[in-house]
Amino acid sequence: MPDPDRTSPTTLSADRLRQARELVARAGLDALVVSPGADLQYLTGYHAAPLERLTCLVLPVAGEPFLLVPALEEPAAKASPAPGLGLEIVGWQETEDPYAIAAGRLPARAAVAVDNHMWAEKAFAFQAALPGGRQTLAGPVLSELRMRKSPAEIAALREAGAAIDRVHARMGEWLRVGRTEREVGRDIAEAIVAEGHVRVDFVIVGSGPNGASPHHELSDRVLCAGDPVVVDIGGTTAAGYCSDSTRCYTLGEPPAEYRRLYEVLLRAQRAQTAAVRPGITAEELDAVGRRIITEAGFGAEFLHRTGHGIGLETHEEPYIVAGSARPLEPGMAFSVEPGIYLAGRYGARIEDIVVCTPEGGERLNLTERDFTVLPG
Repeated sequence: MPDPDRTSPTTLSADRLRQARELVARAGLDALVVSPGADLQYLTGYHAAPLERLTCLVLPVAGEPFLLVPALEEPAAKASPAPGLGLEIVGWQETEDPYAIAAGRLPARAAVAVDNHMWAEKAFAFQAALPGGRQTLAGPVLSELRMRKSPAEIAALREAGAAIDRVHARMGEWLRVGRTEREVGRDIAEAIVAEGHVRVDFVIVGSGPNGASPHHELSDRVLCAGDPVVVDIGGTTAAGYCSDSTRCYTLGEPPAEYRRLYEVLLRAQRAQTAAVRPGITAEELDAVGRRIITEAGFGAEFLHRTGHGIGLETHEEPYIVAGSARPLEPGMAFSVEPGIYLAGRYGARIEDIVVCTPEGGERLNLTERDFTVLPG
């Protein structure tokens, strides 16, 4: 089976290292240091386990980049795409100080950007190894690269979207009165892998009142006739790219108020996906749907932002949220997922992944957006 955590060679490019170096230099910094996680995977194609031993990419503005790894991980690093990008693999022994090795290849008072997810103990160790230097977060630098997807990345996201659509298309096999959310969730997780993913990232089955909790996952609640059910699911494909889609189902005829609520939500979500285009800001896109929901009297029940970027991680830049004046650009991929949640009763959310194109927006999830009535 393909490694679920290795970036596909078709999406990896040596230009990423060059572009990262240029952005680091433009920010007035001397080097970029990236520990295991999606940023390292994006830049090098190497998925390293986050261990207590230091693994990191060191990308100096002046000098050659290198991948610093524990000696026992050196074979895995050399088998990854990293050497093909011209990266030197530097192994360190158990008795050596890897922070000193990295610092020895940098200016004494280097200004270094470290990735946002570096463990605190490692960030402090770098600080101690470069006592005259300065550290800052690399997020602003790396997000500028990662939020604009290449055609190959968009193709990988399109494949992931089609795979999760196939799971939603089978929901009638599992959502039945008398079963628990947990039982249904187990079946969905198996189908996520069977339909084209190599890893299940999350399964939310929110039935009845549980649907009013946006991040509810699974419980032992038994599904009942008339229940609205929110199903939000996602996984990672062999190419390393993520899926994420939410659809709503009802077990028989739902309450009349639910139908009214859902009509408002569907109108808002359709308006937002239709509004995607280069130049519209993230907060403007958020406002398109929020205005419709608020005017219908459900503004206080739309509890979260409209969406999040997606790629090697389920949640990444850009975030579609009030207060973000970031204009959308071609290549940006993100969710559009307004929701309405009536505490103690039920909730609803509709989520598509959308890619901003030069002409507008492309939805990557194509299953029916209206709620599906299943046998009660």
